[in-house]
Amino acid sequence: MSGQDHKLPNPAPRSEREVDELLRIWATPKGWRIITAVNNTVIGLLYIGTAFLFFLMAGVLALMMRTQLAVPENDFLSQDFYNQIFTVHGTTMMFLFAVPAVEALGVMLLPQMLAARDLPFPRLSAFAIWAYVIGGLVFFSTVFYDLAPKGGWFMYTPLTLKEFSPGDNADFWLLGIGFIEISAIAGAIEIVVGTLRTRPPGMSLTKMPIFAWSMLIFAAMIMFAFPAVILGTMLLEIERSFGWPFFTAAKGGDPLLWQHLFWFFGHPEVYIIFLPAAGLVSMIVPTMARRPLIGYRLIVVALIGTGFFSFGLWVHHMFTTGIPTLSLAFFSAASMAVAIPSGIQVFSWIATMAASKGRFRINTPSLFVIGFLVIFTIGGMTGVMVALVPVDFQVHDTYFVVAHFHYVLIGGMVFPLFATFYYWMPMATGKLLSEALGRWVFWLMFAGFNIAFFPMHVTGLRGMPRRVWTYSGDLGWDSLNMVSTVGAYIFAAGVLVFLFDLSRSLLYAKAAPDNPWGAGTLEWLPNDLYAMRSIPFVTSREPVWDRPSLPEEVRAGHHFLPNAPTGGRETIVTSAVEAEPQYIIQMPGPGWAHLIAAIFTAAFFLLLTVKIVVPAIICGIVAITACLVWAWGLDPGPSKGEVEIGAGIRLPTYASGPSSHSWWAMIVLIFVASSLYIAYVFSYLYLWVVSPDVWAPLGSPALPPPAWPASSLLLTVAGAAAIWLAGRLLPAPGTRNAISPALNAAGALCLVAAIALEIIGHWGTGLRPTENAYGALVYMQSALSGQLAFAIFIMSGFAVARAATGKLDRVRRVSFDNCAVLYYYAALQLAVGLLLIHGFPRVAG
Repeated sequence: MSGQDHKLPNPAPRSEREVDELLRIWATPKGWRIITAVNNTVIGLLYIGTAFLFFLMAGVLALMMRTQLAVPENDFLSQDFYNQIFTVHGTTMMFLFAVPAVEALGVMLLPQMLAARDLPFPRLSAFAIWAYVIGGLVFFSTVFYDLAPKGGWFMYTPLTLKEFSPGDNADFWLLGIGFIEISAIAGAIEIVVGTLRTRPPGMSLTKMPIFAWSMLIFAAMIMFAFPAVILGTMLLEIERSFGWPFFTAAKGGDPLLWQHLFWFFGHPEVYIIFLPAAGLVSMIVPTMARRPLIGYRLIVVALIGTGFFSFGLWVHHMFTTGIPTLSLAFFSAASMAVAIPSGIQVFSWIATMAASKGRFRINTPSLFVIGFLVIFTIGGMTGVMVALVPVDFQVHDTYFVVAHFHYVLIGGMVFPLFATFYYWMPMATGKLLSEALGRWVFWLMFAGFNIAFFPMHVTGLRGMPRRVWTYSGDLGWDSLNMVSTVGAYIFAAGVLVFLFDLSRSLLYAKAAPDNPWGAGTLEWLPNDLYAMRSIPFVTSREPVWDRPSLPEEVRAGHHFLPNAPTGGRETIVTSAVEAEPQYIIQMPGPGWAHLIAAIFTAAFFLLLTVKIVVPAIICGIVAITACLVWAWGLDPGPSKGEVEIGAGIRLPTYASGPSSHSWWAMIVLIFVASSLYIAYVFSYLYLWVVSPDVWAPLGSPALPPPAWPASSLLLTVAGAAAIWLAGRLLPAPGTRNAISPALNAAGALCLVAAIALEIIGHWGTGLRPTENAYGALVYMQSALSGQLAFAIFIMSGFAVARAATGKLDRVRRVSFDNCAVLYYYAALQLAVGLLLIHGFPRVAG
């Protein structure tokens, strides 16, 4: 298909009718019903706005901390309240601002950059965002009720065990943040499938915008990093609530297990935050330099390399915990090696600026980019310093480390975020922010940041520890702390000027041009409620530069999908590598089910936090019911047949199996589940190794006879066979049978029975989960498999109900396929678990 084959001008009258139809179909609900909207432009702005609100609120807490530390022996805050504030500040900045902000930019910008009408699961995005909004606001409010956690954003054990942190404060962190991480994973699923499957025809992977690459790697890193901290929060909450001793050394646990699980997430999270910000910079720099980015392929490799290396750095935070010398050497080397791909990106940006031959435009977005380069480079250099074991031993847990990670996180994420606000505001709102005020914002923030945080390097080298709420006046820290406090207030003044500029722009600024910066990427094409009027065929990385007539062609509907051939919301699904058109996805519009599901899911977790169990269970049932109602209408079937999208190309309007975008989403979810299970296997083997003197004697009740795991395995295999046969016996369209649904239900029941046998077998030996860490981890294996079995049981019942109503057959089979692929994974996980629990102890002796 050539770049000219798609050019099919439409007569003007038809074009006007098509635009009116698109406006009607994609209309945003009015009034209070706007909360049901699912358009990425609406929920993307909600997402960004909420993340920025958390940034502001956490910033107020930071100013309170700096006020407390401005002078020695200050009594502005009590010690207990200070501990709550620094915990909520760090937690909010990391969990409620940094990751959600960049994920929000993905939701907002990716469909425009990929010329898609929307992301493939708009209600999933809306669900994740509303769950985040509700859960995040409730969590932050705990600081007003003396219920905020006090153990730091890292929640180290044993400090956070029930013995040392009674009450519900720590539980708000564990259940609240665990729930918000699940919301982030839902967004990651949307981003992975959207980036790989909804690109415009012709946009192969080698033509994707760098930001799309960075968001794809960002989402992949979330898939593999976040499950570790989710498992950690599960284990710690179960220990606090039920006494299963995963982290209690006296019963075979180990407090350092928490650090391993947390930092396996925590250090990649730094790069999870940085990579999308770097992707944004890689979009802004070429526009301001008026030339393509130098080293596109090298930057893609650098992004992948950064994501890969970041998973080998978690022990970087644990050098002082007494780990073996060989481990210190390995992780020190890995910590320095990750600077190489970051350096590739920095030199690419500098080379692109230099290649502009003096034409690089200095304006507010580019000022924030330059500020980012300066600050992040300093943070990177101090990062190499703390990667050296002797240096880390000296500065660990001092204000030197506080300075380092603020240079990395604020320089590496906040400055690119403000560059993004000034650069993409015309695309999002049709208004330009003030250039004059923007320069004030930049210089106040840049000067304030460096005044606040650069002296902390010296404060740390002088020995001031982190997390102290006050200090003596004879230690030589008072002047440096006062300077840092003044800098923090200057930085805050810059943010206030930005808020004024934002308000002024939205209320009074004139409409901006379609492409005020003269950028070359697709998000600057004319757009409306329905995004692009027509989806162009892409032949280069800067299609707007290479084809100046493209904006008018798109506006006139001369390209793909200029209308609504199915009569509803749709976009083109393309192949993952070469972006060849495959089918039309029919997407849902506004609705209440996903909103109700988000509200009651949040209520379920929050009520569990305060131990109000029965109402929590009721809320959980309501949430599941809302999800089922939501899912019922997501499989419209193949009734629309094939439709023409332009250039004589006709595409089907339905797909199932590996071609389906929902099947891809299930595969991504399975990667998440497998990452969580790998973290569990690591925990089991880690405690076996580090606690042999406690583990072996306490964990030596006789294992169940081999007949028990053999029976569980047999039931699992029988269930898999039943599911496979159910798929083979699905009825032809327009007919029904009872055999396939019965086999589907039987497969789910077999899995439940297999897990029940595993639990009964261990219970019969006298092993109890509260006795020691061995018993706790044995039963945790069944709990993890039980989670999957519960989901499969619900999905199987859903598929049976659809079969009973004639909405499931051998063609219209998405609901069955998704259930089947999850079952096969659950069966494999249970089989591995049986081998680990019953085989490993016998082999290890």
